Amino acid sequence: MGTVSKALNLLTHFNHGRLVIGLSDLTRLSGMNKATVYRLMSELQATGFVEQVDGDRAYRLGPQVLRLAALREASVPILSASRRVLRELSEETGETTHLSLLQGDQLASLSHAYAPRNATKVMMEDAEVLTFHGTASGLAVLAFADPGFVDAVLAQPLEARTAQTQTDPVAIRAELAAIQRSGLAQSIGGYEAEVHSHAVPIFGPDQVVLGALAVAAPTSRMSDDQKTAIPRALRLAGLALTERIGGACPPEFPTDIAA
Repeated sequence: MGTVSKALNLLTHFNHGRLVIGLSDLTRLSGMNKATVYRLMSELQATGFVEQVDGDRAYRLGPQVLRLAALREASVPILSASRRVLRELSEETGETTHLSLLQGDQLASLSHAYAPRNATKVMMEDAEVLTFHGTASGLAVLAFADPGFVDAVLAQPLEARTAQTQTDPVAIRAELAAIQRSGLAQSIGGYEAEVHSHAVPIFGPDQVVLGALAVAAPTSRMSDDQKTAIPRALRLAGLALTERIGGACPPEFPTDIAA
């Protein structure tokens, strides 16, 4: 991993639960030595990507991140385009919906919507980094990603977050082949116990997968009707979101299944 990659990777440790991170915690989270982390964070601070809090050795994201996020949204307005899709999909299914986007070699949750219909719901956190092998969103992305990217992901140690997490690369590849045929991925307890998720990929103008749209529900609420209704609504919503952002599905994507 080069210097730039190491520096940018440090930024991925910030999320809603870690808005401010100290130097020691960054060292632990990154696995790098403290001197290297301090040097990289100093460079990020000098360019406005992070800023120190109260002069201590603790950092938060800086204004440069906001500027780049605004430019990204202006060029590919997927966040604004997704809000209505997420809301309508959540209202139709009665479950939590969320959008995740590829950011380099990571998949991060970008936005979500909750349905008021049920008091018990799957809770989401924006900017949460998701695993590829343990989530429906990650599997949906991998199924239509570049083969080299898939090889790189599956060559890494695959964490078992629950007893249901699939960590065998051979079994995962077989699952990806099935997702390519159906256009739909699902995970039952693979990332969070007692959660049943479905996801479909979202494509950009170049027909390259950008991320995934997903519906997450408690397994206890997955009746036979929901197992039919959620995939149908999700497929239609995924196609609609791809179209709204000016994207296009690759020729091999089974769009006819949503009809």
